[in-house]
Amino acid sequence: MSDSSGLSGAHDRVFLYDTTLRDGAQQWGITLTLDEKLKVAKLLDAFGIPYIEGGWPGANPKDSEFFRRAGELGLMQAKIAAFGSTRRAGITVDKDRNIAALLAAETPVVTLVGKSWQLHVEQVLRTSESENLLMIEESVAFMKKHGREVIYDAEHFFDGFRADAEYALRTLQAAVNGGADWIILCDTNGGSLPSWVEEVVRSVRSELGVKLGIHTHNDSDFAVANSVAAVTAGCRQVQGTINGYGERCGNANLISLIPALQIKLNYDVIPPKSLTKLTGLSRQVSEIVNINQNPHAPYVGASAFAHKGGIHVAAVEKVSASYEHVPPECVGNYRDVVISELSGRGNVRALADELELDVQGKEGEVLREIKELELRGYQFENAEGSFELFIRRKAEGYAPPFVVEDLMVVSEQNQGVERLVQAAVKLSVEGEMMHTAAEGDGPVHALDRALRKALIAHFPHLEKVHLADYKVRILDPDKATDAVTRVLIEAGSNGDRWSTVGVSKNIIDASFQALADSYELYILRTQA
Repeated sequence: MSDSSGLSGAHDRVFLYDTTLRDGAQQWGITLTLDEKLKVAKLLDAFGIPYIEGGWPGANPKDSEFFRRAGELGLMQAKIAAFGSTRRAGITVDKDRNIAALLAAETPVVTLVGKSWQLHVEQVLRTSESENLLMIEESVAFMKKHGREVIYDAEHFFDGFRADAEYALRTLQAAVNGGADWIILCDTNGGSLPSWVEEVVRSVRSELGVKLGIHTHNDSDFAVANSVAAVTAGCRQVQGTINGYGERCGNANLISLIPALQIKLNYDVIPPKSLTKLTGLSRQVSEIVNINQNPHAPYVGASAFAHKGGIHVAAVEKVSASYEHVPPECVGNYRDVVISELSGRGNVRALADELELDVQGKEGEVLREIKELELRGYQFENAEGSFELFIRRKAEGYAPPFVVEDLMVVSEQNQGVERLVQAAVKLSVEGEMMHTAAEGDGPVHALDRALRKALIAHFPHLEKVHLADYKVRILDPDKATDAVTRVLIEAGSNGDRWSTVGVSKNIIDASFQALADSYELYILRTQA
């Protein structure tokens, strides 16, 4: 697939450089253990990322140990890069402890960061412009002398170029004079716009005949756009992180950049077979860093190819490309049809087809009842299990696997301290009346135990079901204790997950609705 803009890369190679383990780990809320860093490195290598930045040697014992252990990973194709700054002002390069730590990491690639902006040279480093140039050239030359591939990161380059283009270019020339293999232009403050990035990259290309790369931050929400602009202007290395993790507002998101460059602009970025693993990689890394994946993330989010509006679904049924800019399966994602008050008959039909359920001729009736329920506070777009159950109950010959006749919850307190919660459930299964009771840590826990106790005797496979999540939302808080409550329960078994919803002014009743429906759905699925 190529882009209609005429900017196709004609299979030019663009090298990805992942800095999730260093720049990404600087995001607030992310702390990676050594084993987690090693695990991410293995995932990136298997996916086809050619450069993996492991951290800053000497900055902490964990990073130093990572570089020692990285040699034991048996990577298939990726090169590990150690990151550090140029030598300090006023000392020789062979006496600089940071430079020594970079060498001791024994990585095939060393990434050196240096200053491009006079503001940083004079007010942060507190040195002269000429000394800064020597620091860059000597540090690069020292690493080249020791056989390393050297990537030079020109920090704050776009701000430095705006302030004094001549000096900013001289800093790059110093790295070139030292023998740098790559010159990376960094938008460290993340404040540049795509038009400025493209203009600057083209200007640098006309001055320097070297391999250029781009490193952008997302403080203006343009990190991906700026990276694409830089590539179309001539950069052939792109630095970024998985899911855009990074300090402040994050870094360029490689998960969005990969399909943009490979699918839309026809650049050679990763092995073609890896493209279908993109969604999996995004979700695996989000699990490792313990941050929920953004459901609205382009390409890989759970709702990236979710269709809710009735006219959208009707169009997608006929021509998927009418509302999908790429086929979801090409990036390892899938289409999802959402049921809500905005749905049309096509939504009902499409979702029923996915479930292999027959609603032929009943779409209007189903849709009308769904909209009436949503008017009362039900929500089916996050409770696909409840919608599936709704359709199954409409099927010819449906018979409920169990019928709840009565339930009771008793909470005993002594001087304000809860001592005991007990639930009793009376239900019938195929005409047999069951009456069970159980204690729990709270009313929902007690109800769950009592219900399972009654059902497992008839449906032993329910032992495999576990409750994974429980969410409560007050729909009209202005009514205080008279408010309507919506409860969403997520359950799972053997890797499968489903969600069910209950609505009532009584939170226990709403919880039990969702709970009972969750078990009924599982029973009907196994029977089918």
